[in-house]
Amino acid sequence: MSYVEKTPKTWSAVCIAVYLAGIVYMGVDTIPDEIGLWLGLCGLFLLLLLPCLAVPLSKFVYHRIRMDADTLRVGRERIPLTAIDPVSVQTASQQPLPTAAEQYAASLNAVDAPLPGLRAGDRGEPRLVGGGWSVPMGMDSVVIRTRQGEQLRIATRDRVAFLTALAQGTAGLNRQP
Repeated sequence: MSYVEKTPKTWSAVCIAVYLAGIVYMGVDTIPDEIGLWLGLCGLFLLLLLPCLAVPLSKFVYHRIRMDADTLRVGRERIPLTAIDPVSVQTASQQPLPTAAEQYAASLNAVDAPLPGLRAGDRGEPRLVGGGWSVPMGMDSVVIRTRQGEQLRIATRDRVAFLTALAQGTAGLNRQP
């Protein structure tokens, strides 16, 4: 059993294509006469490109979901499947799918920043898994429990597929480790 949540690359591809088209267009008229000016403008526009690529990169690093037969990997964290409560997975999979507006509202409220008063544990909310500070805008999140009772919030792009794979992965693990 393995599950990998694919990360969309459309936004990154469009941003890089616009950047490359722009520098090629500028280079046609300026190279070889003013190559220094062209290089300077390439660097200046690169400063505009980097923030546009930072969000998808952050989602890739902190919210990438991979699961094999033994371990659920979310971002920088690894959770053994034996530590996940299968009943909580079944409960989460039976909840109705949130609308887009509900996903946006939930992502605004799912902050887990390492600052006093913004930690999820301080507010009695589920801990965000993966290392990020919040659920990215518009992404769905799933709340499950460990066998020790800790609530975990996992940001996902495909709630149904993720919960189905997680239910299959924890199906034979109904016993305490």
